[in-house]
Amino acid sequence: MQIAVISDTHLPRGARRLPDACVERLKGADLILHAGDLMTLAVLRELESLGPVVGVHGNVDDAEVRAALPPSASIEAAGATIALIHDAGPARGRLARMRRRFPEADAVVFGHSHIPLLEGTSDGFQIFNPGSPTERRRSPSHTMGMARVEEGRVSFELIVLG
Repeated sequence: MQIAVISDTHLPRGARRLPDACVERLKGADLILHAGDLMTLAVLRELESLGPVVGVHGNVDDAEVRAALPPSASIEAAGATIALIHDAGPARGRLARMRRRFPEADAVVFGHSHIPLLEGTSDGFQIFNPGSPTERRRSPSHTMGMARVEEGRVSFELIVLG
């Protein structure tokens, strides 16, 4: 199973839009995960036109998005459990904190910082932040992620969009 992973799209804002390379990966995925900060319900509906979406709301999402999406979610995909949350808190202790918060998960996807991150434990638990395809902030590039899930195992790849 191929899963496209995005967060912190912060749309609409001026002429900003999802990069074409991001849209192509979203269209080609079996599932799209969005870890919050879409901003408006129209952005969620646009993503849903590209494929099935599981998302959570972030700290800048409007009331409609907050009503449509939960603050955290968990999905089963090809035998693996992936949890989503927008803000995973401070970097110090994050991996252990997410493990405690989502004990049933094989991986946790989060956003908020716009800084890509992949960390894991010796038993295979992982946390992944795909960065942002539209607002890189302190990161050198716009990014997104792809996850491959096979036989209960999740592997993440960071995609640099430019």
